[in-house]
Amino acid sequence: MHFVILGAGALGTLLAGHLARAGHRVQLVARGARADRLAEEGLVICGLSNFHIAVEIVREPATLAHADVFINTVKTYDSVAGLASLSALRPVMALSVQNGVVKEDELEARFGRAAVIGTMADFSGELTEQGAVRFTRNINLHLGERAGQQTTRTDALAAAVHSAGINARAVDNIESIIWSKYVGWLGLMLLAVLTRRYTGEFLQDPDVARVVAQITRETAQLADSRQIPLLDISPMPASRLRTASEDEATVLIQAVGVSMATQAPTHRLSSLQDVLRGRPLEIEETVGYAWRAGSACGLSMPVLGTCYRIAAAINRGLQ
Repeated sequence: MHFVILGAGALGTLLAGHLARAGHRVQLVARGARADRLAEEGLVICGLSNFHIAVEIVREPATLAHADVFINTVKTYDSVAGLASLSALRPVMALSVQNGVVKEDELEARFGRAAVIGTMADFSGELTEQGAVRFTRNINLHLGERAGQQTTRTDALAAAVHSAGINARAVDNIESIIWSKYVGWLGLMLLAVLTRRYTGEFLQDPDVARVVAQITRETAQLADSRQIPLLDISPMPASRLRTASEDEATVLIQAVGVSMATQAPTHRLSSLQDVLRGRPLEIEETVGYAWRAGSACGLSMPVLGTCYRIAAAINRGLQ
């Protein structure tokens, strides 16, 4: 397949490197010093995979006209401008590995509904100071048609990504999967920023776990208001957290922390990576969206609202 990937951060590099190594044509859209470095030195991936490979670096996205698959990996606050820069691109399929629940709508606005594949990314990496990307988690890249069916094209795409070394699967319930991650991820994102600790560490702390449980349960109301069934999938058992007592939910989250600390002891949420490097947070497009949507529905989200305001203040200090 011919892939065009927008963004050369951790996930963009992991996807580009693995797909190129598997023999697919990859054009990686990058800019500035990162583009210069990758063009000169190639992509370096370490951790769960260890290899070095050259890929085609594209500095002028307006020159791109066709791709079998387009993948958006830039930060959510750069998404609209990044998509607009691809003025001539007409991909057969388009997907986004970004956080949040508005990414597919943005792709539809740019490429049309027929091209868009719903996606939930549950794999992780970290861009090191040396320019390499450390591959830290490889759970699954979930791919499915937004209408809810599993098709030959999602089967073929999942097979291509999976055989390249990033676990992937085609599904027929992508909306539930996207929202199940979103509901569980918001608390992770916020508490990573507020505690500045490795993921497995802060999730095991009883006070932090309780706050994450409260945020998860508050956000689950938003999924309920939209009649979206929640599932118990990685990274958080959203369905059980929604129905359990607060004490039970706290214990469940601590158990996730133990598992994370065992499987990926140095894992840090991308939000924490951004704070430590002095980069803006994906706050408004993710947490802010939930807060505004919940407020519009009259939902009570006091813990999410408090943590959102603190994280937003931290973000203003980074800009």
